[in-house]
Amino acid sequence: MTLRHLRIFVTVCETGSTTAASEKLYIAQPSISVAIGELEQYYGIHLFDRIGRRLQVTDAGLRFLEYATHIVGLFDEMEREVKNFDATGIIRIGASITIGNYLLPQYAAQFSREHPQMQIRATIQNSDDVQQYVEKNLVDLALIEGPVSHESLKAIPFYQDKLVFFCAPGHPFAGQIIPIEQLASQSLILREPGSAGRDIFDGIMAAHNQPVEPAWQSDSSQAIVRAVQAGMGISVLPYLLIQESLQQQKIRIFQVEGISLSRTLHIIYHRHKFLTPSAKDFIRICQELPIQLPPAAMPHIHPVPHM
Repeated sequence: MTLRHLRIFVTVCETGSTTAASEKLYIAQPSISVAIGELEQYYGIHLFDRIGRRLQVTDAGLRFLEYATHIVGLFDEMEREVKNFDATGIIRIGASITIGNYLLPQYAAQFSREHPQMQIRATIQNSDDVQQYVEKNLVDLALIEGPVSHESLKAIPFYQDKLVFFCAPGHPFAGQIIPIEQLASQSLILREPGSAGRDIFDGIMAAHNQPVEPAWQSDSSQAIVRAVQAGMGISVLPYLLIQESLQQQKIRIFQVEGISLSRTLHIIYHRHKFLTPSAKDFIRICQELPIQLPPAAMPHIHPVPHM
């Protein structure tokens, strides 16, 4: 089998049809079908189920796709690197939203100082999406907030972060310690499912048998902060995202009895990924660069009686 066969297979999986693959690769559609047939015959597996006009990848095909994606990606990476031994080139970095807003710019700036001829291409999405980009070799490395959910990915810790509960300044919870049961009576304004912070919060609430029925959900942390500031409910977000609003006293922190929301942020890459020297340098920068964050004054916390 050849690299051409693998590239055709990967493209058919990406586009969902041999017709679309032929248009993308500028190869005649019959040649696409022949290449897929040759792969199936050579490996003795069934790669696709034909359902109507679309192709559905089989379980065997999905396993084959994992290898094919990284073989094709590794070849393309070799092409880029061999042609750029003078330290010019591109590094593709993925990041979850919080990291992309507050940490990645500092890491990227330091990397650019050390590698002025390198270009950084950044993709910022929620943690689940970013992990899929790493699996599909759409990015070289990624920085995520949540746990790694794919066995094919390797994770390296690089930063300790914390989530904090907050409310409007005039809210009864402001500056208090409350029992977890009191959260159920509040309007919860939360990030969307799939975001790392939301997954951590949902897991803790489930462990305490507490229901999570958000009144608002948004992928915009700014919208959440403004809604809380307006008195529409309470929320929990990474400290990184709310530090400015805390300093401006637009919102207030409160605590929940027995709940600690610290978390470890990770650099992830595919286990079969060849890490270039520049990629290793980026990882080193993330682990070693001191991040200066202005502290937000934590108000004096008072326990709230159980109701």
